[in-house]
Amino acid sequence: MKLKHKVLLYNFIGFAAIFILSRLLLGYFVPLQRLILAVISAVIANIFAPKFALETIGAKEKMVMKWVLKKGIKEL
Repeated sequence: MKLKHKVLLYNFIGFAAIFILSRLLLGYFVPLQRLILAVISAVIANIFAPKFALETIGAKEKMVMKWVLKKGIKEL
């Protein structure tokens, strides 16, 4: 599997996990319409999901992660 495909997959998994978790928790505690809950959950997931990217250092590509809950950029 290419590294850029892994980055895309990790971005999707991070977003989906936080989206589903926030959607279920908001739906349990706040009685709102389904569409509004989905939009609010998407915004929350977009803010709090870790962001993965490729960084080219010399001739090598490395995967890096930036997260709002961690300071700085982490190399993976």
